[in-house]
Amino acid sequence: AADKINLIPQDFFAELCEQIIQHLNNKIPGINVAELCQRIQTSGIEINVGDLAKITNIVSFLFSTAARNNLSTEELVATLGNAVSALPKHAVQVIRHVWNEQAESISVSEDARNTATVGQFVDIKWKLGVAMSSDTCRSLKYPYVTVTLKVADPSGQITDKSFEMTIPQFKNFFRQFKEMAAVLETV
Repeated sequence: AADKINLIPQDFFAELCEQIIQHLNNKIPGINVAELCQRIQTSGIEINVGDLAKITNIVSFLFSTAARNNLSTEELVATLGNAVSALPKHAVQVIRHVWNEQAESISVSEDARNTATVGQFVDIKWKLGVAMSSDTCRSLKYPYVTVTLKVADPSGQITDKSFEMTIPQFKNFFRQFKEMAAVLETV
């Protein structure tokens, strides 16, 4: 991953680190790695979403572990120097700066450490469609609903999950959401 970090310009790496800190502080639900990757690629840098996701996971793990162990900036940089000799100098400088500015703000509570890691819901989109025909059936006229959920996984990466439902399935889905809303009203 160190060779891939070397590809990322300092300003983009700093933005990634800031977003990771915000995610660790529960200020944003996750990091949109695909959007950041597209912006990096637009600037002329060849990097793919998978590599940027790995870098995001590594830096997120680094910051959360440093917060759990209450590391000072110098302790973190010394640990980085001992463990990862191939880390680019600009990345170490960014990590040093971000940790120096934000270390106190990261609150990794005992409850958060012991909680099972699950994704966080960010957004939902849906659309109604009708399948008119296929290569095996000339006349379908089959209505369906496509639902796309935007979810931030525990490391903060935002991904889209899509699925299709028949109209009866969608009605059941909607009914269950209404039941959840009713229960939440009583809380």
